[in-house]
Amino acid sequence: MTMQIGIMSASSATPGNIPFSIRSERVLVLASSLVVIAILSIVTYLLIREHASAQQAATRAASNIVQLIDADVLRNVELYDVSLQGLIAAAKRQDLKDVSPTIRHLALFDRATAAPYKGDIFLLDKRGDVIADSASVEPRKGNYAEREYFQSHVQDPSPRMMISRPFRARSEPHDWRISFSYRLDDDRGEFVGVAEAAMRLSYFSQLFKSLNIGRGGTVNLVSADGTLLAQEPPLAEDMIGKNFSNRPNFVRILREGNGSFSGISSVDQTQRLYTFSQVGDLPLIVVVALSSREVFASWQRTALLVSGATGALCISLLWLTWLLRRELRRRHIAERELAQLASVDSLTGLANRRTLDETLHREWQRAQRSGQPLSVLMIDADHFKVFNDRHGHQQGDEALRNLAQLIGQHVRRPADLAARYGGEEFSVVLPETTTAGAFTMAQNIRDAVEQLPPVVEGEAPMTVSIGIATWVNGPYGELQQLLLAADKALYQAKASGRNRVVCAM
Repeated sequence: MTMQIGIMSASSATPGNIPFSIRSERVLVLASSLVVIAILSIVTYLLIREHASAQQAATRAASNIVQLIDADVLRNVELYDVSLQGLIAAAKRQDLKDVSPTIRHLALFDRATAAPYKGDIFLLDKRGDVIADSASVEPRKGNYAEREYFQSHVQDPSPRMMISRPFRARSEPHDWRISFSYRLDDDRGEFVGVAEAAMRLSYFSQLFKSLNIGRGGTVNLVSADGTLLAQEPPLAEDMIGKNFSNRPNFVRILREGNGSFSGISSVDQTQRLYTFSQVGDLPLIVVVALSSREVFASWQRTALLVSGATGALCISLLWLTWLLRRELRRRHIAERELAQLASVDSLTGLANRRTLDETLHREWQRAQRSGQPLSVLMIDADHFKVFNDRHGHQQGDEALRNLAQLIGQHVRRPADLAARYGGEEFSVVLPETTTAGAFTMAQNIRDAVEQLPPVVEGEAPMTVSIGIATWVNGPYGELQQLLLAADKALYQAKASGRNRVVCAM
């Protein structure tokens, strides 16, 4: 108990040390944490921005591919349209009925020679029979009334060009084709036949193969009703002709018309970046699906490298902060121990003479300003020199420690101070304490000392003599006068027979 009181009293001379150290540690940890958070935030922001840049670059590249495909498909569809328009115009000419079959064939199909990957071009009557064939002067024998495009024109009087769903050719090698067709009406608007031109879907495969879309990517041509017309490279076998109208990705593509988004393929469950656009006014949609793994491969390598370096930097910074914090704490503990050694008497644990002088001056100035009383107790162990000479310094030191402990137990207020004045003499500073209060404490200390068990068995109980001086707006003009009065009162107590308390008059 005495040691704690003594240390607290001594530390009160420098009350800002501990809070300052705690504040320094907190500021250090907070600053380090803010730096780490700032670094992580900046790196995260940069990585997110680079991710967005990589996606934008991929989207631009895919958009360029889509535009290239759109232009090429539109150009070729226009060629088929021109071929069919020429066939329809020639079929309506009355003057061609009387010419030779060869000339009539040339007139009907003179615009069809430039179409790439051209299949058969037919002119069908209202029953679906072939009445003109681009492959030969003499039309082949065949009926195409069961074809979807023919049935559509029978039921739909619209004059616009129709693009069919994929179908297999009847002739070798039975490849996949789509047809472009127009309905033919007479002057009364009655259905009289169909002009139809077929395109081999290998055209799209060759076009798509010439494009660089990276590993895992795919280029698709889809009709507006969700039928897959072409895909390169194919994600699975027998995909051509399948309907994807109920797949979430196609539903979104059809709803938005053109644009891009990231989604998971319903075919192979791969994350892809989809960029799409409708081909002009045609019921065709081009979809370029780039593999997200391929698109972000470079970014992922950079992100791993940057994240690793940033993580190492932040861990190093936190580790260095911890080391610095530990060193600051060690330094603070060392400084506190030094401060304690400088302010505490090593033998008794009470405040030393230096701390006593500082406290006396501080409390004296405070009493002068406030007008509150200030009392000082001077305590001296009776016959201590004789005891020390008889039993040695070790027993004498033990007696002084016991006495200091007892005095410390009676000095309980935070503002009070118990100190070793020198040798076997002690002093107690009691701010805002009258003579009566100081006398009561002194009597309690004297009585308690008498009750202490002897350090050496057979010896008489220890006693103390106490002198008291109190300043209350006088009569002492200086601190030294107050101390001198307390010292004189102490000697009066000794001269009066010891083991007593004397108050200065």
